[in-house]
Amino acid sequence: MANDMMVKELEQVVVRFSGDSGDGMQLAGNIFSTVSATVGNDISTFPDYPADIRAPQGSLTGVSGFQVHIGADKVYTPGDKCDVLVAMNAAALKTQYKFAKPTACIIIDTDAFQKNDLAKADFKTDNPIEEMGIKQDVIAAPISQMVKDCLADTGMDNKSMMKCRNMFAVGLVCWLFNRDMKLAENFIREKFAKKPEIAEANIKVINAGYDYGHNTHSSVANTYRIESKTVVPGRYMDITGNKATAYGFMAAAEKAGLRLYLGSYPITPATDVLHELSKHKSMGVVTVQCEDEIAGCASAVGASFAGALAVTSTSGPGICLKSEAMNLAVIMELPLVVLDVQRGGPATGLPTKSEQTDLLQALFGRNGESPMPVIAATSPTDCFEAAYSASKIALEHMTPVILLTDAFVANGSAAWKLPKLAEYPAINPPYVKDDMKGSWTPYQRNENGVRYWAVPGKEGFQHILGGLEKDNKTGAISTDPENHDLMTRLRQEKINKIQVPDLEVLGDKDDADLLIIGFGGTYGHLHAAMDEMRAAGQKVALAHFKFINPLPKNTAEVLKKYKKAVVAEQNMGQFAGFLRMKIDGFVPAQFNQVKGQPFLVSELVDAFTKLINE
Repeated sequence: MANDMMVKELEQVVVRFSGDSGDGMQLAGNIFSTVSATVGNDISTFPDYPADIRAPQGSLTGVSGFQVHIGADKVYTPGDKCDVLVAMNAAALKTQYKFAKPTACIIIDTDAFQKNDLAKADFKTDNPIEEMGIKQDVIAAPISQMVKDCLADTGMDNKSMMKCRNMFAVGLVCWLFNRDMKLAENFIREKFAKKPEIAEANIKVINAGYDYGHNTHSSVANTYRIESKTVVPGRYMDITGNKATAYGFMAAAEKAGLRLYLGSYPITPATDVLHELSKHKSMGVVTVQCEDEIAGCASAVGASFAGALAVTSTSGPGICLKSEAMNLAVIMELPLVVLDVQRGGPATGLPTKSEQTDLLQALFGRNGESPMPVIAATSPTDCFEAAYSASKIALEHMTPVILLTDAFVANGSAAWKLPKLAEYPAINPPYVKDDMKGSWTPYQRNENGVRYWAVPGKEGFQHILGGLEKDNKTGAISTDPENHDLMTRLRQEKINKIQVPDLEVLGDKDDADLLIIGFGGTYGHLHAAMDEMRAAGQKVALAHFKFINPLPKNTAEVLKKYKKAVVAEQNMGQFAGFLRMKIDGFVPAQFNQVKGQPFLVSELVDAFTKLINE
């Protein structure tokens, strides 16, 4: 019977794993996405989990999800809706069914749909499929019992066995998409390297899930394959944005020949950067988990003064607290990278969700005239490039730089081709020269208006920096009005002179009826919306910003070229306001959502189509 099954070729597929917070859905999604990336599929992932440390088991608020979009060609988003929905309990089916396409295949663990489970999920009858009006194919399997049977001879207790349920679901999905189980086994052995007996139990269960699909075929007519079409030869890995950011900082430090220092305080969703960098002491990375956000930033300012590539990482609430120490770095003109992994605000807001609401805080959220370059990463893999660029600008222009990512790109992952560091641009800090000895003062500047850097310990270059305004010529404390006006202008001019790449326009750049404008982590969704509209015959272009301060030199020329423009952002219009402020006469339409969730491509297409037709 196994030979009768058809293997259908697909261009792309979206799978959503969902279950209780303790069901290991993030790990399940990670395994499937890693296996897919390893065979050269393009991927985009979206972990969607609650902020509760541990919501009551089986509750509607405790459902955790992980969506992965796999494509033969380039994929830009985790997908609006899924082709396969795994629901490990009744609450997961209730809350996640809205993400399933009308043609989706739904996999449920019938053992987690008992009377008590249905009551917790607010079902009124004992037939949830009928009650919800589900018409799709459902693979209903007693997964919990099969896992117990599979592990009966291991001596594991019931709780430990139940922790392996997620692997059965992964095995079933691997069967559905003809995945190589050896790759999944390798991932599990690596993940549980220090607990080999746990690794082998999980491997046993993942294979049981695969075999269940293979032997029963459940209610599925086909299995599927997604061939890779766009692979550039090289070594690939499935990487999250936070890990890519950490690697970008390490690469920049290596290129500049400096120690990397991270002063940080744990905060969702930025903590992974601290976790990752703390693993790399062998590469000279120094990480300090400080007592609070203020100390995290202040210690990084000290490390910068001492000659390191200094970084501090946080999310929006931490930027508020760090602003005083950031201002200190502005007036001292020291290199510093401030990483803000944006999340839903204000206050504690939606700590596990994603927004772009810190933009104006990054641009203006300090006292005095305190200009800082601002860069926004556009995807999980671009986090590496953005961290490298932010470090290069900070070190070469002696300025603090804010790097904006967000929970969506930081926790999401994509297939990443390992870069060759030799191909990246050099990083050359403006160190004092020996022949300056005796005539050098702390605010002496080069041709770009950047002050020279004297690292403590260099003989003949002893100096003091501080938070009070300094005399442009001597470096001594000064309250002279003319000097303060001059220093304020010099600090601004230094930022204005930073060379950033020109703004690139994608799509129908010469004759678009609508220019879509965005920044940062919305790139994939806006690109996908543009592609869909162009495929339908509409003339649309996309201008997406990574460098926000200073803006690319050709910004005004590009944005004023089109009849209609719309700025789409996950806030109430902060970037649109900034562009209006910077570009005379530019009045774009706006698309704004502040839901803590990524844009839906279908909603973007509808809104942009209306704009064209108005």
